[in-house]
Amino acid sequence: MRVRDWEDILEDVVESDADPGGWRAVGGDRANGIGEDLYFGHPGVGVFQVKTYAKNPYEVQGVGAEVARKIDDDLDPLFPEEPGDGGMFGVQQPMEDEEEAEDAASRLEGVVQAHADAPTTPDALFEDVMDALESPAYGPMEYDQYGRPESVEDLADTFEEAEELLDSELDDLVDETVDRGFQ
Repeated sequence: MRVRDWEDILEDVVESDADPGGWRAVGGDRANGIGEDLYFGHPGVGVFQVKTYAKNPYEVQGVGAEVARKIDDDLDPLFPEEPGDGGMFGVQQPMEDEEEAEDAASRLEGVVQAHADAPTTPDALFEDVMDALESPAYGPMEYDQYGRPESVEDLADTFEEAEELLDSELDDLVDETVDRGFQ
């Protein structure tokens, strides 16, 4: 297992060429220390784990790794099938220029107008917005910003070696970049 910067892991997700709507995620607080744990999974791509913390309101730092090459029968129940209480997530690449941003805004305007004019559901609106923005990855997510969902605990137990290694790497990163106390 190779530990890398968390943004490199997201880049793997973005560049996977998998069905964008096939991704699922679960996340919550880290068990030990500051920050969050997040698992992304796709049946055709695998499972990725990232551990992040907000260094300040404008900068997130973290580490991650690919922890499984596929979602097997043991892992499948640990990822949400439907949005549920955690809602949905989406990964988006930044627009490259003003023309691309204007095209995306135009597509998005059409989607919002179509949903305003017809009966719809929140899930259908979300999926159409993700399609209009050409999101490379989105899907249902179970997330607890104040705790750890049981599925995060189960995934941490399943990938115990990765959990320990990523915790250690993130703790080292925090120690290197966070000033403590007065200087």
